[in-house]
Amino acid sequence: QAQLVESGGGVVQPGGSLRLSCVATGSLWDIESMGWYRQAPGKQREMVAVISSSGATNYRDSVKGRFTISRDIDRNTVYLQMNSLKPEDTAVYYCNVESSRTSDIGENYEYDYWGQGTQVTVPL
Repeated sequence: QAQLVESGGGVVQPGGSLRLSCVATGSLWDIESMGWYRQAPGKQREMVAVISSSGATNYRDSVKGRFTISRDIDRNTVYLQMNSLKPEDTAVYYCNVESSRTSDIGENYEYDYWGQGTQVTVPL
């Protein structure tokens, strides 16, 4: 079983920066992607940024040019550098890892892991 531990959340004034970190440990198998999602009160969870095993990145439009996702493969760690933060960025940020493995008899298994979340607050 894999475990994801996030850190780096907090309260920051508009225009400020935060860096989130997520360390993945345990039985991760073959990591397909690592990413960050967020959920604001009363809203659905939404994708913020994802980085694939090949290093390709994808961002939601509202954070493009402000947020940067990166990873340390050796440490199974994913980061989210958030600059020029806005009040609408306020949410609980969750780390996500998607992985897979193929059994000895060719059966494919997919796994989807989530962290416990870290609060990011940008007051008005």
